[in-house]
Amino acid sequence: MRPLWTMVLSDLRQRVRDKSVIIFALVVPLALMYVFNLTIGASSDVELEPITVAAAAPADDALGATLVGVLGEIDGLDVTVEEVSPEEAVARVDDGGAALAVVVPDGFTRAVMAGEGPVVDVRENDDGGLEAGIVLSVMTAVLDQYAAGAEAAGAGAELGLSPEALGALAEQAATAGPAMTLVEGETASEQLSMQGSLVAGQAGLFLLFTVGFGVLGLVAEREQGTLARLRSMPMSPWLIVAAKGLVSYILGVVATAVLLTVGSQFFDVSFGSPLAVGVLVLCAVAAATSLMFIIASLTRTAEQAGILQSIIAVVLGMAGGAFFQISATGALGTLLDLNPIAAFTRGLGMTSGGAGVGEIGVPVAIMLGFAVVCLGLSRLLPDRGAEL
Repeated sequence: MRPLWTMVLSDLRQRVRDKSVIIFALVVPLALMYVFNLTIGASSDVELEPITVAAAAPADDALGATLVGVLGEIDGLDVTVEEVSPEEAVARVDDGGAALAVVVPDGFTRAVMAGEGPVVDVRENDDGGLEAGIVLSVMTAVLDQYAAGAEAAGAGAELGLSPEALGALAEQAATAGPAMTLVEGETASEQLSMQGSLVAGQAGLFLLFTVGFGVLGLVAEREQGTLARLRSMPMSPWLIVAAKGLVSYILGVVATAVLLTVGSQFFDVSFGSPLAVGVLVLCAVAAATSLMFIIASLTRTAEQAGILQSIIAVVLGMAGGAFFQISATGALGTLLDLNPIAAFTRGLGMTSGGAGVGEIGVPVAIMLGFAVVCLGLSRLLPDRGAEL
């Protein structure tokens, strides 16, 4: 085995000195992650400005007072509600003193309970922006709930309920909380956050470029004539192929580990158990490396190998979520699931949600199965160059 490791170490030294390896394996993907970090960070860290709402509601109108009160209690938004007359509310918007004017009509509660559809007059300043849209959305939700109360009262009247029961029913429907509550949870078993998907996708995409520097070196050496000299040495020919495969595997593992580590720091995401993530990385690199043997068999020159590698890497990388997630059903969905980069990304989603080594069997099986199939095909396909 000494000749094997001698060739591996020699080739690794050569690859590390090659600037293109460092550029494609680390510099370019890290630069893209940095750009994505700036873009996503700028779009997600939105600071809401304080907003002033001029509101006018009739005295002793229960639902009108409730509507005005809700506007001042919006979580995450600093809303100042100024209770003024209807004329003053409109004037405050016109002179820029308020972003919104909300005017509740007389007899609002009675009209709601009767199902008459009272109109709440809203005026918006041109500078209201996102904050005004949030206030309007909250107010719309409250009015929809009031409408639900009116519908409930109408249905109760058709059933012959007493006036007291109708009032209680309408009030309960109008003021009750939502029947369903949305709670933001942690990453699902097979889903990454947007930031996590970008990191995993970029690592998977450039893994397909990185592993090519080892195996595809066979094509370059065959073209340069150095492969024939290696085969003339007193050792088994399979050691040459194994050495190139090991070089690809080592480069892929190191580069992917660095990308996931640095990327997780850029985007402040966690991929979960280091052991489980390590297993996924080893399997993904095995799948990517095995694909390079097929490319080496199908191409005659290093230029052809590079072009075919780039096409396959971009297709598999984009389908695996390098830039955005792709969802499909049927035969296309099954085909996408068999993509090793997609399986790698899905496996990282599972580990980020708390899965351990024993719970990532499906993505591991897909990646290892892909590796076995590719290795088998590389031996069955006719070598378009010379016999190794």
